[in-house]
Amino acid sequence: MGDCRVGNIYLLGVGFMLIFTAFTTCGNIEQTVIRSLTNTSFSGSGYDSLAIIYGVFSASNLIAPSVVTVVGPKMSMILSGVVYSGYVISFSKPMTWSLYIASTLIGFAAAVLWTAQGTFLVMNSDSATINRNTGTFWALLQCSMLFGNLYVYLQWREVMTISDNDRRTLFIVLSVISLAGTAVLVTLKDTKHADNSRQIFDTLLPSQTLFKEKVASTLDQIITEFRSMLRLIRTKNMMLLSVTIVYSGLMLTFYSGVYGTCIGATREFRMVAKGLIGLSGVFIGIGEILGGGIFGLLFYNNQFRRTSAILLGVITHLLGFYLIFLMIPGDAPIASADSSHYKPYLSPSPAVALVCSFLLGLGDSCFNTQLYSIIGILYPEESGPAFGSFKFIQSVSAAVAFGYSNYLVLSVQLLILTIFCFFGTISFFVVEKIEANASELQDF
Repeated sequence: MGDCRVGNIYLLGVGFMLIFTAFTTCGNIEQTVIRSLTNTSFSGSGYDSLAIIYGVFSASNLIAPSVVTVVGPKMSMILSGVVYSGYVISFSKPMTWSLYIASTLIGFAAAVLWTAQGTFLVMNSDSATINRNTGTFWALLQCSMLFGNLYVYLQWREVMTISDNDRRTLFIVLSVISLAGTAVLVTLKDTKHADNSRQIFDTLLPSQTLFKEKVASTLDQIITEFRSMLRLIRTKNMMLLSVTIVYSGLMLTFYSGVYGTCIGATREFRMVAKGLIGLSGVFIGIGEILGGGIFGLLFYNNQFRRTSAILLGVITHLLGFYLIFLMIPGDAPIASADSSHYKPYLSPSPAVALVCSFLLGLGDSCFNTQLYSIIGILYPEESGPAFGSFKFIQSVSAAVAFGYSNYLVLSVQLLILTIFCFFGTISFFVVEKIEANASELQDF
């Protein structure tokens, strides 16, 4: 049984790595690809697509646990993986209606996928192996930032305009990779936790009775989870942490969708601009993996590490914002290289752009690992609703950010990020102080 569970964790990590190799690469280049389309009838926006995804994702988090309970974690992940593949392949022949329908479907599928992943991870872990298994899964997942983006760099490094053939080739390859990840999830071994006497008793009950019981249980679970989330969101600590969580959602939008688009729209990068988008994603991934390894695996879980990690995240992000502000044209998020009218303050450098990518990834991992850490400590008995609230707030803020990315120039977007970075850090430190005082009173 132990070997089966260990194998399941590796298969789970590899499956997600392949699925998100396709999806994160798609999100990174989506707006740039849409700007390069020669199809004049297409009126969709990559930013709007991602806003729909995260908007539906946030709402679907309220019912995803019940879906996973009824369908089962393994089948939930398989079906969600198929939806992810469908979203990616839709870019091989983009149509406005199919883009937005696929965005809606994948938003729901994402909520189910991540809920099922957490359930399956817990089913294959115990108190002695949960940290190891979580670290293993995280490391494999973050590798998804590397491979697809590296492929984009190698294929597009000397491409000024993305042709229809280049686009079709890339997204067919990515969809095959995504389907391969779904196929890996099919090989997961079922872990039996059910009580045998209960199974025998269930076989003696009429199917109609079993169905009614399952429906009633599902409705009760939806209501209970929703009430728990509402109650937790109104607590003092979660309200304070929500500022930090909102910042993590805004950063998710910026590094996963906006920054790559800005690089592709910078005229001064010339022939390397499109390939540099992929290499930027690779360096973001390196920063994420390094930060996750340092703060998630190598250090003990204590107060000093959390505050130090957040401070490191603040420094790296503010430095990255400043360099991006100086180097990238102000209208890069909303204009193509040919139609840009803004001039950067400094001559854009591919090397500095990649340093900024690394800083964004490293800082993001600092904030996210510490948010997971402090939420787990504050709500050990209500981890499900607590992390559900976390994902809900984060995805709502990401959806809002993708919505305004279509209209705001780079300097305004960086100003919003800087403001929430400052107040999010203050809020985190206040919660950290409250938790430390509570621990001292308990010790006393």
